[in-house]
Amino acid sequence: MNDNTFAAIVSVRGVTKTYAGGFQALKNIDLDIKRGEIFALLGPNGAGKTTLISTICGIVNASSGSIIADGHDIVRNYRAARATIGLVPQELHTDAFESVWATIAFSRGLFGKAPNPAYLEKVLRDLSLWDKRDVKIMTLSGGMKRRVLIAKALAHEPTILFLDEPSAGVDVELRHDMWRMVRELRAHGTTIILTTHYIEEAEDMADRIGVISKGELIVVEDKEVLMRKLGKKQLTLSLRQPMTGIPAELAAWSLELSADGHALVYSFDAQKEETGIAELLRMLGEHGIDFKDLRSSESSLEDIFVSLVHRPKGAQA
Repeated sequence: MNDNTFAAIVSVRGVTKTYAGGFQALKNIDLDIKRGEIFALLGPNGAGKTTLISTICGIVNASSGSIIADGHDIVRNYRAARATIGLVPQELHTDAFESVWATIAFSRGLFGKAPNPAYLEKVLRDLSLWDKRDVKIMTLSGGMKRRVLIAKALAHEPTILFLDEPSAGVDVELRHDMWRMVRELRAHGTTIILTTHYIEEAEDMADRIGVISKGELIVVEDKEVLMRKLGKKQLTLSLRQPMTGIPAELAAWSLELSADGHALVYSFDAQKEETGIAELLRMLGEHGIDFKDLRSSESSLEDIFVSLVHRPKGAQA
């Protein structure tokens, strides 16, 4: 692994996007994406995920700021920058009357790449499309059309691959094929940037996570660091006798009572030396609150995402 492996391959500086009606879709975005990483961009609908991806790809013009893709300015050197990028969009736009093979061969030629039938065959085989190579795209199912979009994006051997909500509406088989392929591409040095609503996929696949909300990038962090920093641990105590409320003497503790009164949940910071668990259990004993079982759990990435998106403006992560 050379020293440049984790240098930035995409560099976004001060990017804003304001539409004609005055709506500001992106607000002063600064972002470096490392060469060879899988970067997941998370955010609720309308947060600016697709706008940011489209701006980096040169499909949407930024109102201000600059973007460098693999050493090329996306505005000044558009063709060179765009040739480094593969994009799998959300929408199923395909050349309906063309065959699968003709479509991906054309996509390769569009970026000035010499013909390479062996490479295109490998892409189609990896996506279970080889036996459909002579079929017109209009006759394919939605899932197969999604596979064609991925093949088109890979046809010119991009160094940067954008996947915009790639799992939306696809079957489990395609999802597994796609993520296997993503891992293989990353192993060969391709940088992957994905947006997703399937947070468990980001948790499983991504090296780093960015969260965007209302056009602002509110956090960018290594996945493990993010989960350590913002993840909470919880201790759930199953009570022998249900409670109607938490006693006033325990109000200072981060306790929640389940709706049925049968479980008491204590949230704590696992990074602190003193979790407070021993003291809490002693206090519960003093107040005659007995429990029959206890278990601990950690926040998922989804919990963290929800807490970040709903964090009051100006609050620090």
